Amino acid sequence: MDKKHKTRLETLLKKVANSWNFEICNLNIKTNQNPITLEIIIKKTNGGDISLDDCAQFNAPASEEIENSNLLNCSYVLEISSQGVSDELTSERDFKTFKGFPVNVELNQKNSKLKFLNGLLYEKSKDYLAINIKGKIKKIPLNEVLKISLCTLQD
Repeated sequence: MDKKHKTRLETLLKKVANSWNFEICNLNIKTNQNPITLEIIIKKTNGGDISLDDCAQFNAPASEEIENSNLLNCSYVLEISSQGVSDELTSERDFKTFKGFPVNVELNQKNSKLKFLNGLLYEKSKDYLAINIKGKIKKIPLNEVLKISLCTLQD
């Protein structure tokens, strides 16, 4: 499948997803398999968790849209799934859920001599991130933080 057809298919599926209050995060077309596999990764537009029922619910309208588009003239397998759990913490919900968990903080080299800090997530405010490093709370200005990821603590 060429890029033009994939883009058209993705546009059609995004419209269908939107009408079901889903968002398409990724469309992966595996043409090296027989039949080809269409993997559609969805998430809820309200930020809620995706359930197995949500994936099953989206299967029929997605399949119908694919069939009606005539963009695929071969047999295919349709797989609908969620993004799963990411190691990177981004939402306020992530920071509340993983308080006390080990994190790796990637720092902005322009503002800090350090590149990474490891510790336990203590809190995140609008101005700073606080982590517990061996019993001491370190507050890091958010403008110095590039990325916060779950990790395993190492001495």
